[in-house]
Amino acid sequence: MADYTTHVTTSTVLGVGYGAAAYLLGDVPLPACVLAGGLCGVSGMLPDLDSESGVPVREGSAFAAAVVPMLMIDRFQHLGWTSEMMALAGGGIYLTIRIMLPFLLGKFSKHRGMWHSLPACLIAGLAAFLICSGPSLGIRCFKAGGVMLGFMSHLLLDEFYSFEVRRGRLRVKHSFGTAIKFFSKNPWANFSTYGKLVALLVLAVGDPLLMEHYHMHPTDEAHRTAEKIQETINNALR
Repeated sequence: MADYTTHVTTSTVLGVGYGAAAYLLGDVPLPACVLAGGLCGVSGMLPDLDSESGVPVREGSAFAAAVVPMLMIDRFQHLGWTSEMMALAGGGIYLTIRIMLPFLLGKFSKHRGMWHSLPACLIAGLAAFLICSGPSLGIRCFKAGGVMLGFMSHLLLDEFYSFEVRRGRLRVKHSFGTAIKFFSKNPWANFSTYGKLVALLVLAVGDPLLMEHYHMHPTDEAHRTAEKIQETINNALR
């Protein structure tokens, strides 16, 4: 399988291309392009959070613990939280990701288990969509796409490195098929993974900003418009 450096280098190169293409061709704001490209680069290590070496867990949890609270500031403001509440929430998120997440991964995950799978890639994308809040649905999907691109590059590299040439003959390693998969041999791991996927999907669909985008969650402007229409009707009936 590819090593840590190869994974991160590949996802970083993809992230640069992803952000540059969006900026040059899609007229996406530069800060969003830089952030999405950076998320793509970091996400190249995500599938190896179940690694026994500890390096991806240490680096990934440290980065996520510092960045995730900042990405959620807009959501906190949307909820009307005070600065003190935001600070407390940020501290709680930091401690959870920095301390609890590595412990849980080490206790319940298995290397090359369901964390190396296509459902896990979708889970990472949905989590990024929920974390990267903001008024633009397209920008949120763009950032989530960067995470999924980096995650997917890791899985593809693992499968690519399952092939090797020995004495002029192509040989397939036993690791082939363990990265890009939908299910594992562990029923509980499958149930847990798809349970998380469904839960995050429900949260993403029910997100207030998403509802607002599809006019399923009335905005203040919609309320004012409805009141004006009702007032006009009442005046006409008098």
